[in-house]
Amino acid sequence: MYILECFNGQYYVGSTTDLEKRVSEHSRGEGANFTKKNLPIELLYFEEFSRIDDAFYREKQIQKWSHEKKKALIKGDINVLKKYSKKYFR
Repeated sequence: MYILECFNGQYYVGSTTDLEKRVSEHSRGEGANFTKKNLPIELLYFEEFSRIDDAFYREKQIQKWSHEKKKALIKGDINVLKKYSKKYFR
């Protein structure tokens, strides 16, 4: 599972079995429609999983997050991640 920063400042979250190849494809404007329209600038974050379905599950989880929560994950800021977690809004 990986997070790219795109030219427009948004994050793209994806999963793959070959990170280097997939990032290269995105950089060439191949693959996902979002990254075709908003070319990625940089790979900011990734997590490795032994099973692609686990990576895909994590991808779908993070895609639902706000930009700020994704930024906190990228920075490794646990306190901000907690702030944006649902249980802290109760």
